Amino acid sequence: MTELALEGVSKVYGGTDATDGGTVALEDVDLSVRDGEFFTLVGPSGCGKTTTLRTIAGFEGPTDGAVCFDDREMTGVPPEERDVGVVFQSYALFPHMSVAENVGYGLRFRDPPAGMGVDERVADLLELVDLEGMGERDPESLSGGQQQRVALARALAPAPDLLLLDEPMSALDAQLRESLRRQVTRIQSELGITTVYVTHDQAEALAISDRVAVMHDGRVEQVGRPQEIYREPATRFVAEFVGDNNVFEGDVGGRNGEYSQVAIDGETFSLPAIPDGTDRATFCVRPGALSQAADHNRLPVTVETSEFLGETVRVNGRWNGRRIVLQLPDVPESAELTVGFAPDDAHVIARD
Repeated sequence: MTELALEGVSKVYGGTDATDGGTVALEDVDLSVRDGEFFTLVGPSGCGKTTTLRTIAGFEGPTDGAVCFDDREMTGVPPEERDVGVVFQSYALFPHMSVAENVGYGLRFRDPPAGMGVDERVADLLELVDLEGMGERDPESLSGGQQQRVALARALAPAPDLLLLDEPMSALDAQLRESLRRQVTRIQSELGITTVYVTHDQAEALAISDRVAVMHDGRVEQVGRPQEIYREPATRFVAEFVGDNNVFEGDVGGRNGEYSQVAIDGETFSLPAIPDGTDRATFCVRPGALSQAADHNRLPVTVETSEFLGETVRVNGRWNGRRIVLQLPDVPESAELTVGFAPDDAHVIARD
């Protein structure tokens, strides 16, 4: 398979940089994707994730920097010579072809792997994506999820070294998305193919990925395993973008044993140790870590709304004018709550 590296990749439309009227889509992006890894780019609309994917595929050329497959620089190599399979947000199936003909389309230009015949390769892929026996069907007769699996099989037919998926499930309902993403991760794991996946859905990114890159304004904010991204956000943007979170900023005081003291509006909070010489600190606390039973770091919250979510209740409130999100087992009986959190349940953000 293939290792992928982006080295200082920038992309500017309409100029060479922002100073001459250009629109900066990517700015100095460094990424490394391991052989066989399921790697996801996540971020809000306009953050640069699809431009990154298109640059990897060769549909866009970088203004600066290099894209490398293994040790080979791909700048100037056309898409058809990059040995990449791409699945787009729109299924882009050929309506005048059967399902089998769609899957086998790429094999018109490249032989099947391992000396297989075209019909054998198509049949194997239809079985892989759970569409066995549907080869003669018209694509328009299939459900959205089935069509997306046909598109996936078509991308895999020439046995590419790299698979790129650009929000392939965004048009599907929630239940179908969950089912299809399980199939995609199963197929990726079985084939061991290096995969780059683009989504704006943070929960999806955390659920399916070996590692995640969070993007914002054309830059990479953080790269890490899903657990690291969720539990140890490196920037305020990551903390606020990935899942519900409560983010605070205050003045750093002294220490109380192993914990640092941070003051906010006259209240003092104990947090994990903060490096000496730091005057201001930003930290975050997940909603589930705030508890009415906690003995430390207590703060009064005025309840504004509550949402019953089945297993838990999501409570939106205010503390000193700041938005606070709680995750409680039941709907609160009072409009005023006092909650707290253990010092070790807070995460101090390394850079802001």
